[in-house]
Amino acid sequence: METVNIHDCKTNLSRLLSRVELGEEIIICNRGVPIAKLVPYQSSSHRRSSLGQDRGRFVVPEDFNTPLPEEILAAFEGSEG
Repeated sequence: METVNIHDCKTNLSRLLSRVELGEEIIICNRGVPIAKLVPYQSSSHRRSSLGQDRGRFVVPEDFNTPLPEEILAAFEGSEG
């Protein structure tokens, strides 16, 4: 993964975007400190196709939303219980 400073990025943006379009990722730095990453764009339709991919792999227990026992709740809240 290549890093470029802001000035080089502004000067060569078209060239950098062509490389990103081919799948490369490029880090943009300000005074040597990474501040942004140019990555290929993925449309949200790709994300939607991944929703529900684990359907049927596990079962949510019937008591999922029941209150926690007092000693476990106290541990989460940081009190002595």
